[in-house]
Amino acid sequence: QVQLVESGGGLVQDGGSLRLSCTASGGTFRMYTMAWFRQAPGKEREFVAAEWRNTGRTYYGDFVKGRFTISRDNGKGAVYLQMNNLKPEDTAVYYCAADRQIIMSSMRSPNGYGYWGQGTQVTVSS
Repeated sequence: QVQLVESGGGLVQDGGSLRLSCTASGGTFRMYTMAWFRQAPGKEREFVAAEWRNTGRTYYGDFVKGRFTISRDNGKGAVYLQMNNLKPEDTAVYYCAADRQIIMSSMRSPNGYGYWGQGTQVTVSS
């Protein structure tokens, strides 16, 4: 059983930056594919970024366009999302997700992940 706890959300102005953190406990961290999703009010949960287990390969949602960077520290059991040039449309609750057995074709789907954090609010003001 893996427990995920996010932190780092907050209020930022248009063009600003935030760094989200997600700390995992209860599993062999390096064996898990780690991802970030987001959900805005009235919208479906959306894939933001993922780092594939054991490879370090990273993947991003189309809307990211070079503004966000996912990284992980296996020693600390943590995954990060550095978000730069934030826009008001990035306002959402951001969730950390993990799975050890996810297959590549499911990576961008929330249904592919078995473990979720509680979410952290990111608000970008115009």
